[in-house]
Amino acid sequence: MSRPTGRVLTLLELLQSGGTRTVAELADRLGVEGRTVRRYVDQLIDLDVPVESVRGRYGGYRLAPGYRLPPLMLGDDEALAVLLGLVAGRRAGLTTELTASETAAAKIRRVLPRHLAHRLDALLEALAFTDRPGEFDTPDAGVLLTVADAVRHRRPVSIRYTDRDGRRSERTLHAYGIVAHAGRWYVTGRDASAGADRTFRLDRIADARTLPGSFEAPEGPGAAERVLSGFATAGYRHEVTLRIHGTPEQIRARLPAAVATLEEHEPAADRDPAAERWLRVELRVERLDWLPPVLAALDRPFVVERPGELRDLVAALADRLASCARRT
Repeated sequence: MSRPTGRVLTLLELLQSGGTRTVAELADRLGVEGRTVRRYVDQLIDLDVPVESVRGRYGGYRLAPGYRLPPLMLGDDEALAVLLGLVAGRRAGLTTELTASETAAAKIRRVLPRHLAHRLDALLEALAFTDRPGEFDTPDAGVLLTVADAVRHRRPVSIRYTDRDGRRSERTLHAYGIVAHAGRWYVTGRDASAGADRTFRLDRIADARTLPGSFEAPEGPGAAERVLSGFATAGYRHEVTLRIHGTPEQIRARLPAAVATLEEHEPAADRDPAAERWLRVELRVERLDWLPPVLAALDRPFVVERPGELRDLVAALADRLASCARRT
């Protein structure tokens, strides 16, 4: 590619970053004179790229809405963000046309540098979604790709992590998989220093380095199931045990797997798994005040086994509702 052509493409990339760019700023970024910038702008206009001139003290050039999409210039991190958005949108049912989503992703993948394409493949292979899609906060791209590569090749990875209390530590992790859940990204695996399985938020990882060696991933639940199970059994202030009469689907509509565990209260070998029956529900929570409205919204018979404080909160809610119902 000739140098002038390369500068024209750089000019397009600068304009696509948004706002109005002065001639002096563009000339400085491109390493040319102002009249050369104007010539490059004319070349973009000849290619039907909608560049408009802005007059005045703070004038210059900016991109205007056009009748077709101009050539799009994306950096590595930007391309990664777009592709992850397409994957998450398709998984969450946010894209209106499956074919459009797939073809858009294919077009971007075709122009990715080979090394980035390989790292993206590793990420998509390591990535799992729970049943709670959301608007995801993308973590640092370097951390995300490094951890994904470690998952794919079963290599230990060193991470610098800050927990929810602000404590910082460096850990060696045998990562099993990456999970997108309820708007956040997590990595689950074995914390070698603690000798136990752990789940970490990716946005709290400041740095990740692949280490020599390898490990064998254990048999059993997948990464998404491990993350949900970890949330449901994490240590919190209150341990709650309920018995609820209904189907698992009815209960899961208000108490998903990330919040509660279900088990049969009275197991029977010949019972229809979709039939209503008494199920034992266990939760670990920091606060109890949100549970009475949830139980009321379930509209199923239930018994509070523990703690007694929850019974008092349920009774207080029932009294308030009854009082409101009697008002005229």
